[in-house]
Amino acid sequence: MFSITASHPSPDDPLAALVLGDHPDPSPPPGWEVVEVRAAGLNHHDVWTLRGVGIDPDRMPIVLGCDAAGVTADGREVVVHAVVADPDGSDETLADDFSILSERYDGTFAERVAVPSRNLIDKPASLSFAEAACLPVAYLTAYRMLFTRGDLRPGERILIQGAGGGVSTALLLLARAAGLHVTVTSRDEDKLARAEELGAHLAVASGERLPHKVDAVMESVGEATWKHSLRALRAGGRIVVVGATSGMNPPADLARVFYRQLEVVGSTMGTKQELERLISMLDATGVRPLIDDEYALADARDAFARMVDGDVFGKLVLTAT
Repeated sequence: MFSITASHPSPDDPLAALVLGDHPDPSPPPGWEVVEVRAAGLNHHDVWTLRGVGIDPDRMPIVLGCDAAGVTADGREVVVHAVVADPDGSDETLADDFSILSERYDGTFAERVAVPSRNLIDKPASLSFAEAACLPVAYLTAYRMLFTRGDLRPGERILIQGAGGGVSTALLLLARAAGLHVTVTSRDEDKLARAEELGAHLAVASGERLPHKVDAVMESVGEATWKHSLRALRAGGRIVVVGATSGMNPPADLARVFYRQLEVVGSTMGTKQELERLISMLDATGVRPLIDDEYALADARDAFARMVDGDVFGKLVLTAT
């Protein structure tokens, strides 16, 4: 079958490790099944894998891709939950054997992918395959940040650091649908303008003082925005951290944290139950993922180049048919 793999760690030139071509068909173990992939979402995780971050080099080559929507052998249209773990009745994102597709097991950038049967969720007819393929990573991550780890309620104020990416766009759309007041930041004026078109109440330059304090900050940038995030919070507010694209060692400013009684909360991916709730939310509200562009699997190198360059607003989707 045709697939897109990471051949080796390539920290300085991730596209050098990107290989498009034939790969063996999946052979699912007991309890797993094969999904014919119709669409798969591209994520920064895929670029990090090419760079060798978060993966054992001994597992390469490995098929890239975490999100997917497709069809099972019996014709069931499904969304694939990307977390592979034994939840043992609890939150699978906290399981000792937690991983996501393309870390230990081949991912979704292929004509077919093998996944645990428990990871399959019915795709509603109201969502296209391309829209559904945006959900398992970026939109699920945003959902958990807002409603599980952030514990936010309608009317509260949030700040989203960095407009334009898949997660930040998902945060904006889901937050507005839930009745939150949304402020976004960016260094790019065009991205700020587009965020306002999508419904942001306020769009400001990165680091700019806000006219009001916020209840929570959605933080994925790290070092470059950390001080601003802390200073934007009201007393007792919280930062929900999902990543650190600008660096993993921000200045702690512990005095502000304890004096203002701030919370710093980590968040990673989401559970199958949260993905089911997210899908129900989209089905009920009519909110749809923002897709920047779609590429055939054979043209994936162009999509990856845009991701590496940061030239994206919304999601990039690869289609298998």
